[in-house]
Amino acid sequence: MQSESEAVPGHVLNLRVGEVVEVRSEAEILATLDELAELESLPFMPEMLQFCGRRFRVDRLAVKLCDTISSTGMYRMRNAVHLAGVRCDGQAHGGCQAGCLVYWKEAWLKRVPEAAREQAGPTAQPPPGPMLTTLTAATRKGGGGASPDEELFSCQATELLRAAPTPVPPWDVRQYVLDVRSGNAGLVATIRAVAIGMFNEYQDFSRSFLPRPLRIRGGVRLPFIDGRLEKTPDDALDLQPGELVRIKSKDEIVRTLDVNNSNRGLTFDPEMRWYCGKEARVLRRVERIVDERTGRLLRLKRPCIVLEDVTCRGEYHRCCPRADYPFWRESWLERIG
Repeated sequence: MQSESEAVPGHVLNLRVGEVVEVRSEAEILATLDELAELESLPFMPEMLQFCGRRFRVDRLAVKLCDTISSTGMYRMRNAVHLAGVRCDGQAHGGCQAGCLVYWKEAWLKRVPEAAREQAGPTAQPPPGPMLTTLTAATRKGGGGASPDEELFSCQATELLRAAPTPVPPWDVRQYVLDVRSGNAGLVATIRAVAIGMFNEYQDFSRSFLPRPLRIRGGVRLPFIDGRLEKTPDDALDLQPGELVRIKSKDEIVRTLDVNNSNRGLTFDPEMRWYCGKEARVLRRVERIVDERTGRLLRLKRPCIVLEDVTCRGEYHRCCPRADYPFWRESWLERIG
């Protein structure tokens, strides 16, 4: 493995959205990693080994990310991309079902020349060797569990603030120019995200400093989700993968939320509002996820639902390209047919 100070061959490729890349071999990737199986504090996870030697299109440039650990804003990621359709299956992390998009450092990839893209792909990789043992060991954190027998996990999601430590303030216009120029977001979506952000900044200011008559809707942030219940409903549909559902309207969902805009502890995120009234298929029931803050594997008392092709658009989060799956309560869905 490589030390922190050594140079990484091909460290920066300046990839663009739509380019075809090939994931490097195990040996090549191993040479870029430090003793923690990380490059620039970003872990290379065992779940990523299955993609070595395979080709993918660059879906988005991972230039920034929103902090879902402590909700402190946006942070800059460098020299990393997301590949189309490549998500973590959680097999090395207790079967976590969050399905996060994987971050790929450019040093772990190589360009595929345009003339070679239509040719047969590279030969299959041999079965995982010693690298699998090394990477698996790096997925466990030492100590800190509720009991001596409790495993604490480390993954890309738990380490994102180490891998992207530089804050990106809302007024930094360069981030929005990069969003459009990189192809991460369209011009209209970016303008909408900026407008939403400016309005919500005013709402936060008005709640803290302005008298109530000068506040818009009491200072509530867009899209004006204002739950009122003390006890929320717990509808159980027993939805299964492949079933077709309709996502209820925003007003219907708001009527199931408490004053924290949650239903049984699950928050209805503003990004979910874009999908209200639409149809989608159930991708899976989510029963266990790794807590990004602690590394604990949480076993959910009430399973929630992930829907096919329903991901965070980032327009309420400054065009964040993470495209996480939002989790849906069955109370917010209705079965079709």
